[in-house]
Amino acid sequence: MLVLAGCGGSGGESKSSDQITIDIMQVKVEFNSQFKELAKIYEKENPGVKINITSVGGGTDYLSQLKTKFASGDEPTIFSLSGPVEVEQFKDKIVDLSETKAAELALEGTLDAVTTEDGQVIGLPYNLEGYGLIYNKNVFEKAGINAEEILTYEDLEKAVKTLNSKKEELGIEAVFALPGKEKWVMSNHLANVYLAPEFNHSVLEAWNSPTVAFEKSDEFKRMLDLQAKYSIQPVLNLDYSQQVEQYFSLESVAMIQQGNWVYPSIYQMDSDFAENSIGMIPIPAEGLEGHLPVGVPNYWAVNSNKDEKTIQAAKDFLDWMYTSETGKDYVLNEFKFIPAYGGYDADQISDPLSKTVYEYSEAGKTIGWVFSGYPVSWEPDTFGPNIQKYLDGKMSWDELIEDSIVSWEKLKK
Repeated sequence: MLVLAGCGGSGGESKSSDQITIDIMQVKVEFNSQFKELAKIYEKENPGVKINITSVGGGTDYLSQLKTKFASGDEPTIFSLSGPVEVEQFKDKIVDLSETKAAELALEGTLDAVTTEDGQVIGLPYNLEGYGLIYNKNVFEKAGINAEEILTYEDLEKAVKTLNSKKEELGIEAVFALPGKEKWVMSNHLANVYLAPEFNHSVLEAWNSPTVAFEKSDEFKRMLDLQAKYSIQPVLNLDYSQQVEQYFSLESVAMIQQGNWVYPSIYQMDSDFAENSIGMIPIPAEGLEGHLPVGVPNYWAVNSNKDEKTIQAAKDFLDWMYTSETGKDYVLNEFKFIPAYGGYDADQISDPLSKTVYEYSEAGKTIGWVFSGYPVSWEPDTFGPNIQKYLDGKMSWDELIEDSIVSWEKLKK
């Protein structure tokens, strides 16, 4: 694929003054090194282009840093947004990407959250992701537990109590590592399992709703309580990297609530363990037994404040990443992404967590992601902190629910 023809003179003879710089700021630290490798390959193929990548995440507040970048005038060319709630905040700074090859190849439904009323596509999906309870197969086998038979909350509770009773012989410190420091694990991912049904699994329905009912509040509470009770303590001191790398990858806990995006981190810590000894099962929810939450986690947006050549260069890079053979190879085998685009060989999905997500998606056994349709600031400022206060014993569950409903309704007025 020819990219940036005529951009900065004639091919490799481009002068440094004509060089186009694409600054990328994005939220997924898990594939940062692989992403930088791919950018270097692109630069070699396109000498007139320089790509700088900043990855912010893993416990750092990406959105506030992105806002700071825009406020300071040091604006990225390409940046990531997580759906309607963030798109709304940057809608005046995003270009239409509907003419890109990537947009044309995006799988059905993956552009819904970033398509405007007049048909503009203002984001391109990173990938598909799914999350649930990731477990250590070796520990489960030693404990005599068949993970595939865990469908209901009662099934899970029984398994957890068995694991807890055999901690010493299994060589684990606790059953779970619940990262209470990370609001999003509880207020986005866990809550979504119990909120999605009341919004018909639609992020746009959540975004347009004047209120939230918490119809499955009791189920949400007991699942949170189960993880907190049988977790490494104190949960409010645990962060994402400790959960994934320190405790799960080193086999100190039996289970963690996370998604397929953790695979590269686990692989880096212990490749044999990652390849052969981990699996993922759904978080139990009544009426949705055996269903896995699957969605588009983030979208690439291109900054409309940049000049035309830079904007086109950014579009070309995103197209190349998702449609060239080199890019597709990296997307599948290095980023460990589940593609959100056509033209990929699904048999090449290499890691066990992504395969699980793909299998649930193919079978239609999924729960929609509605958390990116939460009102602006509701999760980081109210709902997430309320859950932490509850875990800290400073707020009752009824107060948590009532205050979170009032906040949602105020923000939607």
